[in-house]
Amino acid sequence: MRLLLQRVTRASVSVDARVVGQIGPGLVILVGVGHEDTEQVADQMAGKAVDLRIFRDAEGKTNVSLMDIGGDVLAISQFTLFADTRKGRRPSFIDAAPPELGERLYQRFAAAAEARGVKVERGVFGAEMEVELVNDGPMTLWLDSTEKKVGASDDRT
Repeated sequence: MRLLLQRVTRASVSVDARVVGQIGPGLVILVGVGHEDTEQVADQMAGKAVDLRIFRDAEGKTNVSLMDIGGDVLAISQFTLFADTRKGRRPSFIDAAPPELGERLYQRFAAAAEARGVKVERGVFGAEMEVELVNDGPMTLWLDSTEKKVGASDDRT
């Protein structure tokens, strides 16, 4: 599973010119699912995303998590995070999960974040969407479940 996290002051997603999800301060999370991903991976990645200390504390240091600030998540399915651009000029998406698995694990990811007490708004799986956001910082991070340290217990303080 691959996640692109953007810390935002506000964001929304629209389908056919109709807003289907919007948040205030929090994270826009683009969620890509690969063939090898599982429900356990979705759960771990949701925990990692909401627990990352990437929000400013009272002194302005990035020292608190989404959970600490009571922020929201706008989760958007994004199979293109699995694009392979190493050959030619047209990306290959062969590493992305098939739609059935992709949608199931995207929904599982969102539900796992909600289970931790986070308000999660969603885009529409498989739809053409327009995402508007105000990136705060800017702060944008990439998480990849295939990287050794993602999901590992690495609680440096």
